[in-house]
Amino acid sequence: MVEFQVNNSPFNQEQSELLNRLLPSLTESQRIWLSGFLAASQAGAAMAAVAATAVQEAPAASPAPVISKEVTVLFGSQTGNCNGLAKKLSKKLEEQGLQVTLASMADFKPNNLKKLQNLLLLVSTHGEGEPPDNAISFHEFLHSKRAPQLEELSYSVLALGDTSYEFYCQTGKDFDKRLEELGGKRLAPRVDCDVDFDEPAAEWMNLVLGSLSSASAVPAAGIAPGESVTTATESDYSRTNPFQAEVLENLNLNGRGSDRETRHIEISLEGSNLQYEPGDSLGIYPENHPRLVDELIAAMGWNADESIAVNKNGELRSLREALLRHYEITVLTKPLFEQVAKHPSGAALNELLASGREQELRTYLSESDLLDLVTDYSLAVIPAGEFVSFLRKIPSRLYSIASSPKAFPDEVHVTVRSVRYEAKGRDRYGVCSVQLAERVESGDRLPVYIQHNSNFKLPESPDTPIIMIGPGTGVAPFRAFLGEKEETGAAGETWLFYGDQHFSTDFLYQIEWQRWLKEGVLTRLDVAFSRDTDKKVYVQHRMLEKSRELYNWLQKGACVYVCGDEKKMAHDVHSTLETILQQEGGMSPEEASEYLLGLQQQKRYQRDVY
Repeated sequence: MVEFQVNNSPFNQEQSELLNRLLPSLTESQRIWLSGFLAASQAGAAMAAVAATAVQEAPAASPAPVISKEVTVLFGSQTGNCNGLAKKLSKKLEEQGLQVTLASMADFKPNNLKKLQNLLLLVSTHGEGEPPDNAISFHEFLHSKRAPQLEELSYSVLALGDTSYEFYCQTGKDFDKRLEELGGKRLAPRVDCDVDFDEPAAEWMNLVLGSLSSASAVPAAGIAPGESVTTATESDYSRTNPFQAEVLENLNLNGRGSDRETRHIEISLEGSNLQYEPGDSLGIYPENHPRLVDELIAAMGWNADESIAVNKNGELRSLREALLRHYEITVLTKPLFEQVAKHPSGAALNELLASGREQELRTYLSESDLLDLVTDYSLAVIPAGEFVSFLRKIPSRLYSIASSPKAFPDEVHVTVRSVRYEAKGRDRYGVCSVQLAERVESGDRLPVYIQHNSNFKLPESPDTPIIMIGPGTGVAPFRAFLGEKEETGAAGETWLFYGDQHFSTDFLYQIEWQRWLKEGVLTRLDVAFSRDTDKKVYVQHRMLEKSRELYNWLQKGACVYVCGDEKKMAHDVHSTLETILQQEGGMSPEEASEYLLGLQQQKRYQRDVY
């Protein structure tokens, strides 16, 4: 918790000292009660200081406006986290007697903005500072000349992001700034959340609940930071309470001689009551590579058996176990770099933080891990307990589910490509992918949960044709889609574009695609094996070759699904779709872009990209 000082708060020296002694001693339930009490006393803004560790670059809350009983909650979400949080917040608001409208930003008519009095936005940032797909149109409208003045609007923003990306929580920052420019007044300061978002999200919700209940003398019913955001199932297991699931099968899908290793992993959900649909993802909490953990401990001269507190409740684990299972040590973030730079032993890090060296810092962070940092800057003098306090919790890894629950009851399948490479004279590993490839066997257990994704779902009508574009492991959800269509007897035509390196060794699930083709579950299949020809051929080239047929499918109402690499493949496929619309539909570049945006708004163009 950040300490109050005379120069960073409105409190005098005596008040600051009292607050600094009191606040760290409060339990979560005491903080929640205090939030509601202060809000009921027309002093909700004071609680903003409690959330100071989560609020980054956020302007202070404006004076409390007149509160309306109507609240609109909008979410923009790529993987489903903001969707789940928005549902939980809406439920709490309704319990307070407020009238709540909950919607995806893609489903909200932006012209209705000027009619609103209370607006709560929950939005993630996708890729390099971009809005998630279902927030694009709302983001564009708000930043256009058509956006209305919003002097009557009270709002607050919860931003989800990842500090390993340069444009951390950028979409949330954009919305927060723009709503202020249009005249809106903040109900509570924006809160920016890293991948471990449960506690700051709960604090933001309590600030909002307190502000909206400030017209009443009754404190708001708070949200405990440990509460699950999962609302779609009745399972006791969730992101914050994962299920220890048994591994049934772990197979390598690639043939002998392949440069790649892709694991097909079948996991039992029996006894969990976890439910999913095709298009959802499986979250797996991984372990760091034991070799990297041991090398880090040795480089720092630490005692592997030293007891380390791994959470705010003071739960103790050995240092080795804490680094193995609880803390991230493979990804460097700018906040971590800045934290270490403040330590007397890390003063040399400030050189890379200096103005004008942003690109050098960016490169170092992207190419290095924690072991590089401590050896490059001779940080071995920092005690283990102090150093661990700089680290963030190890985040789960999300994998698109590759099975239909109707075809495989009480099971979930995932498709995972192992990541291995050499850098700076040392072997590097994908944390979860190599754990699954090398250290997980049938009978072992993994901590898992279901990540629901309403943004990547089969059409409501079983007769709607679908076009699926998924090179490499991006084909995983389409195995789930076709398995579901086979079980339900859905009549709609299906077309799959699949690509990888070599036909003979890298054609994932080849036998299943061929069986579905023969049985008519899969109508068309076009493949691109980039290393089997003199000139590299990718899925977008096959799309262009079939541009007339593809355009005809769009004209008869087909839905398009894209899964896989966001940085290059997804952009290339998007550009190819625009080219096809221009060539076959006679559209201008602007019209083609607008057409695809329209497909997204109609949920006919959905992407699961990472």
